[in-house]
Amino acid sequence: MPGVEVVFYREDDAAGAAIPALDWLIELSRTNIKAYVKCRQRLELLRAKGHELKRPYADILRDGIYELRVRMGTVNYRLLFFFQGRIAAVIACGLIKEAMVPSVEIDRAIERKKKLMGNPARHSFREL
Repeated sequence: MPGVEVVFYREDDAAGAAIPALDWLIELSRTNIKAYVKCRQRLELLRAKGHELKRPYADILRDGIYELRVRMGTVNYRLLFFFQGRIAAVIACGLIKEAMVPSVEIDRAIERKKKLMGNPARHSFREL
């Protein structure tokens, strides 16, 4: 049972429902199509391997937050995610990493995990 569904975290705010990681990927597709394609390939690998995906493709950070790792030249792209049980990997955010993933980004992913676990229907987005 290695595979999982890949879904994106959705915000719940007055202005609408932003999808931070998907918004980040769309912006990346406009600025660096090769990095975008490689990030999408990693998401497909996560979908296929699920909890079995390990380094160099994914790694645990802390408190149930993982990073999906992509390197293009000297630039490190990261998609932070968490698992919703055995069925789904929820992509919380995307970022370009310099030395370490900033604690503020991990903390943000932890908060998003708490919100999603409290109301999965409101805070998850499945691509069509």
